[in-house]
Amino acid sequence: MTLIEYLVKQSIINKENAGQLEYEAKTSGKREGEIILEKGILTEAPLFEFKSKSLKIPLKTVIADDIPLKVLELIPYDSAKYYKMIPLEKKDSRVEVGMVYPEDLQAQEALKFLFRQQKLSYGIFLITPTVFENLSKQYQSLKKEVTKALEELEVEMDNGGTEKVPVRREEFERMAEEAPVTKMVAVILRHAVEGKASDIHIEPTKKESKIRFRLDGILHASLFLPLKIHPAVVARIKILSNLKIDETRLPQDGRFGITVGQKNVDFRVSTFPTVLGEKVVLRVLDPQESSMSFEGLGLERRNFEILKRAIAKPYGMILVTGPTGSGKTTTLYAVLHILNQEGVNIITLEDPIEYFIEGVNQSQVKPEIGYTFATGLRHILRQDPDIVMVGEIRDEETAVLATQASLTGHLVLSTLHTNNALGVIPRLINLGVSPFLLPPSLSVCIAQRLVRRLCQYCKKEVSPNPKIKEMIIRDFESLSSLMKKESGGLLKSFKIYEPVGCKKCNSTGYSGRIGLYEILEMTSELSEIVLKEPTESRIKEEAFRQGMITMKQDGILKILEGVTSVAEVLRAAEEK
Repeated sequence: MTLIEYLVKQSIINKENAGQLEYEAKTSGKREGEIILEKGILTEAPLFEFKSKSLKIPLKTVIADDIPLKVLELIPYDSAKYYKMIPLEKKDSRVEVGMVYPEDLQAQEALKFLFRQQKLSYGIFLITPTVFENLSKQYQSLKKEVTKALEELEVEMDNGGTEKVPVRREEFERMAEEAPVTKMVAVILRHAVEGKASDIHIEPTKKESKIRFRLDGILHASLFLPLKIHPAVVARIKILSNLKIDETRLPQDGRFGITVGQKNVDFRVSTFPTVLGEKVVLRVLDPQESSMSFEGLGLERRNFEILKRAIAKPYGMILVTGPTGSGKTTTLYAVLHILNQEGVNIITLEDPIEYFIEGVNQSQVKPEIGYTFATGLRHILRQDPDIVMVGEIRDEETAVLATQASLTGHLVLSTLHTNNALGVIPRLINLGVSPFLLPPSLSVCIAQRLVRRLCQYCKKEVSPNPKIKEMIIRDFESLSSLMKKESGGLLKSFKIYEPVGCKKCNSTGYSGRIGLYEILEMTSELSEIVLKEPTESRIKEEAFRQGMITMKQDGILKILEGVTSVAEVLRAAEEK
């Protein structure tokens, strides 16, 4: 059954229009689907869902970064572009192939010929034109540049003698400074920045050097390089970071900066020895991240108002808690950008320094020489600060000094490791801070997690299943009466959205991340609890009396606003 016949059967188009579409397809040489899209009868997503049903071929959405280059090479780029087909995955001797037009007999014949030669079997999946273009464009660009650099490197190695594998340190140090390796590292860094990756992982395996990019919190394999050049790539990054090239047995940390387009971007580098060689992780530090507004971070409504009140005070502690990678430091930097005025002295102690902020005195702690958070904090107080940021409260001495600093007229910002905002007070007491010092010193406790934002160009509205609907209503009803009144319109309209995938979001359905927050404010009622019975259960009672929004409730509101999906909120905030 052709696509047009299927659409007639489904009452999407009538027989008269079908005849006209078939005639246009025959006379123009275009495919039926192309004409339907051009005329705006259906958009790409529903059209290909119908096409999948009519052809009885499963429709597949693919993330570009999940496909290694060696899989893409199974079909030559020219053939892939002409027939609109691309390999997606290889398992043993079987290949999954994505095709935009699997009904094209010529494409089917070409596919048979290609895989017969390679002695491979294959299975066909339907993919949309958007997915195909995204795969071919992104990978062709990266592949071209890296392949060219590899070819240049092979030529140089061939000219240098018969030895192909650089086993001597002097050899890979020389290679690290040569144009091909320099170009290859530059290409990897540029693609990471342009693709909005937050981290680059370069790791040796038994057969090759694997490069992965972290996009919106998820790691994707992006590139595989020959294992023989892995030491040269690592050496090049060490040279950029001023690290010891000949030290391969111990971890090292460093940083460097490059200019991409009109933007200066820093990279924080960490090397780590493994059984197979050194692994390198680079954190991409985009300066735009450090100056995000509270709204951009996802701080809204009650949470926004409480934090504004806290930073307006000349003293007190603002503590942010959450696991590694939950955006705690970004939140503190956003606060620093607001507080960074000519009339105040701001000093930070960090490990490591994420972003450089003009006008802020930033200091890197070095525990190996005895310069710890506690040591630095004692000396900071002699520098006449107004605002102090301590990267993390890890021990009793730092906790006590930070508390005392806030009691003596300083605004103190720091992070702590607890599961939620309710655990901050018990944690500080466990670290050795006397309970009677907390009410006058602690202003707010903030807990946060990061979730992926839905792509605003392709997200689709869906009807929630009964279980999800019941959960949303239950969590919404447990909000304070004031919050229910402010957000009541969201529940009345009751719209939720799911990811789809398009060119704008690299077919992932998500673009960027946003925070889920819960904020506990120190009040006179909470002060009484801290002095008498500072247990998490009693603190929880007061928190809900205050009208605190939990991270999950904050997520529910963002679901109803169409900012994120149910799956993301449940992944990040369920049972927290």
